Amino acid sequence: MQRQPVSASPGGAVTKGTKSTDRARRLTRQSPSIRWPEVEAGALKPLSHIMRRGPSLPRVLRMPRVLRMPCGLRMFTVAILTALLAACTGTAPTPGPSGPTGTVPSVPTGVGASTPPPGVAAGDPELIGTTAVGLQIPWAVVFLPDGTAIISERDTAKIRAVRDGRLSDIGTFPGVVPGGEGGLLGLALSPNFPTDRLLYTYFTASGDNRIARTKLLASPSGQLGLTGTEVIFTGIPKASTHNGGRIRFGPDGFLYVGTGDSQRRNQPQDRNALGGKILRITSDGKPAPGNPFGDNPVYSYGHRNVQGLAWDAGGRLWASEFGPDVNDELNLITPGGNYGWPEVTGAPGRQGFIDAKLVWPSTAESSPSGLEIVNGIAYLGALRGERLWTVKLEGENASQAVAHFTQMYGRLRDVSKAPDGRLWVLTNNKNPDFALILRPLAR
Repeated sequence: MQRQPVSASPGGAVTKGTKSTDRARRLTRQSPSIRWPEVEAGALKPLSHIMRRGPSLPRVLRMPRVLRMPCGLRMFTVAILTALLAACTGTAPTPGPSGPTGTVPSVPTGVGASTPPPGVAAGDPELIGTTAVGLQIPWAVVFLPDGTAIISERDTAKIRAVRDGRLSDIGTFPGVVPGGEGGLLGLALSPNFPTDRLLYTYFTASGDNRIARTKLLASPSGQLGLTGTEVIFTGIPKASTHNGGRIRFGPDGFLYVGTGDSQRRNQPQDRNALGGKILRITSDGKPAPGNPFGDNPVYSYGHRNVQGLAWDAGGRLWASEFGPDVNDELNLITPGGNYGWPEVTGAPGRQGFIDAKLVWPSTAESSPSGLEIVNGIAYLGALRGERLWTVKLEGENASQAVAHFTQMYGRLRDVSKAPDGRLWVLTNNKNPDFALILRPLAR
């Protein structure tokens, strides 16, 4: 039986032809727009590879038959047959440009494939998929017991829900005055959420940053809504930058709050001021019992702009923090500890101040934001650095940081563990934004 020649359709798909090889050659010469995306993407093996493996391939690809052809026809036939082989085995996705204005590289939307997307190294957390639902500058994500993601958007002041890949609006939070780095920022669910249904928020108002709580209720149809908003804490200084904003309930049941110095350099060293601190308060907004300075919400001080809070398996609190133009920090928090700003940054070893456990000398590589700890590994989203950092924690010590997905997905704002054990990583300023869904690394 005579073999039919193989030809390429204008769209790049590989099909069997019904005309002669000479006619296929003329068609290719006359239509320079016909291209081979599989070859350009680097997904195909070189000719030498085909020749080396000739005996193990189908008869039509074996070297003697190809080599007996005239030179021009041989090159044309090898290109077509190589493309046919790629069509059978699959081709690698083409990476998009990096950076905040680039196209997002193609990633799976379901269970991760065995081959990682372009730019993903073997040691990176497995990228399972993304939530391409059209978020606008998301700032924080928390999860309901059923796995629904609750997300705050800084500038729109919206609280939104993502469930089974679908986005819905819960409501616009009242009293938010966005501007600069301020707006609707941190979220935290009450430790008793199944019974009290309380969602806590950190937001920028007209004159300060505040903490409020509101009930998150579901209608008979299942639609979530906000009701009964109550402001429980006020007076955190605001500015166009350095607003802090991360809130999280600790293992002790109290609410921890990361604030910024709001460009007021006298605030962080003043234990009676709220700027440049980690606060520890009750669910009603009062200073928590056992705080280091008595009836005072301050838990630690000397901070510049706290962005992430998380606890390890031993109950130790870690915090990520922006440096000025140098010395971004990962800190192990001690009650009553003074972390030095604005007197010192990083880990200078100066008496009276607590050194950071890990320092990024260049803020261009980090600007660490949201923080999560899983299996003794800290995950930090980097804004200016546009990458995900992982740091192995050994008791009270931190190992060298390792970068992942560098400049692939733009600015990374928050990292949070979902009930199914996966990590959600929020992007920022991608217009629209999305969440990366990752499988955590094994220890």
